Amino acid sequence: MLGFYVALVAATGVERLAELVVSARNARWSSQRGGIESGRGHFPAMVALHTGLLVACVAEAVLAGRPFLPWLGWPMLVLVLASQALRWWCVATLGPRWNTRIIVVPGLPLVSGGPYRWMRHPNYVAVVVEGVALPLVHTCWVTALAFTVLNAVLLARFRIPAEERALREAVPRTR
Repeated sequence: MLGFYVALVAATGVERLAELVVSARNARWSSQRGGIESGRGHFPAMVALHTGLLVACVAEAVLAGRPFLPWLGWPMLVLVLASQALRWWCVATLGPRWNTRIIVVPGLPLVSGGPYRWMRHPNYVAVVVEGVALPLVHTCWVTALAFTVLNAVLLARFRIPAEERALREAVPRTR
């Protein structure tokens, strides 16, 4: 099962590269419409954390000899797949406005369809679920714990406040 797990983590890495391609295309779209980028300072930490998650998953599985436990691994795989589905639902819902960076086009209203109908930051829900579930597919509990704590700090202290500020400043108020 270790080979399957390494392939899963590698596929997740390929998915991240696909996100970066979509993000770059969408950044150009936003820029052409006067998009304003915010929160640049924390972005390198996010890239490092997400890259570190993938590396740590494989490293812990191999170096610590973590076993695949079917009663844990299969449900966690379902959660990984569900988190990917939620992430790409967010991407599809936001269309060219979705980005890995915080880029807001002034004057555009908030998106209120898709998963945004029920929650303010569904993409971050996908990230949180994946950050717990992907390592636990192969019982990499140290990676799951470390990523969860570091991601919570990054999201709560930097990312979400920066995004909320950017939206507050750029999105027209509706009553």
